[in-house]
Amino acid sequence: IVCPLDVLKTRLQVSTLSDSTYMSTVESLKKIARSEGVRGLYRGLGPTVAALLPNWGVYFTTYGYLKHVFRERRKRNADLRNRQHRRESGSEATSSSFDSENSDRESSASGSNQHHHQQQHGNDTLAHIVSAGGAGAATILATNPLWVAKTRLQVQYSETLSSSLVGHARAPYKGTLDALRRIARCEGIPGLYSGLAPSLMGISHVAIQFPIYERLKHELAQFRNLRSADELTAADLALSSGVAKIIASTLTYPHEVLRSHMHVKGYGPFSGALTLAADIYREGGAKAFYRGVGTNLLRTTPAAAITFTSFELISRELNAVAKIMGDSSSS
Repeated sequence: IVCPLDVLKTRLQVSTLSDSTYMSTVESLKKIARSEGVRGLYRGLGPTVAALLPNWGVYFTTYGYLKHVFRERRKRNADLRNRQHRRESGSEATSSSFDSENSDRESSASGSNQHHHQQQHGNDTLAHIVSAGGAGAATILATNPLWVAKTRLQVQYSETLSSSLVGHARAPYKGTLDALRRIARCEGIPGLYSGLAPSLMGISHVAIQFPIYERLKHELAQFRNLRSADELTAADLALSSGVAKIIASTLTYPHEVLRSHMHVKGYGPFSGALTLAADIYREGGAKAFYRGVGTNLLRTTPAAAITFTSFELISRELNAVAKIMGDSSSS
């Protein structure tokens, strides 16, 4: 559904500000359809679909695992503190001083609880950021070659942009496998991992998106007087994920522009990233790093809302089934 917007976003990213070929979203899509047919609107769909399973499979698996690690570690630390507190309380309390100590404890209880709540929230946020960052890095390493192939397939048939494609004099790529095979043969591993540097910079995207998403779910659950975020409706989940995606995408969008340029020109994983960024800025200033941001938000916001909402709802059902099976086996 959103592939045509992805094609347009990529072409906007690698075009120059003086290029008037791709202007408004609707007119640009019409122009692509007229010159390349409907098929032109779906360039790069193959590697996009091929990347879906490893992309979200690796991401959500790693994210969930890291969150579990942090949660178990926090639980062990809390149990250790409680045991230590009970030992200290038992050794210090005496019959002569019990009343005064009890009064002191009661007067400081509310302050201690509030401090503990704030500390726990801070730990949760840090855990979400680290989990999202680790999951992002694992996903990038697993899928980067497919995104290089996707970008080149989306650009190679554009009359105004194909000349910037590395090896553009050669025959166009026939498809995903042909692109991956030829990139590996002609450019090696560096070619398959072109744009790795800005992609790793883009980990900040998920490190912003996921904590905001988790926080919005928590706030919505409190606002609706629910026991936990697991009781939120699909609309609540879509709202939380959509808002989080908009904020994260807008703040971190420049890395996508830099990444697309490196994919197209075959810069390799790290070489030339700073020079390319300086060239883009010199050509169009800060505005050049936001080419296609509106089209990108039109594409990614509903996609993120659908993905995250589906993930949450399916996870609930799977957990419910697992609990039923566990109860039946224990009985």
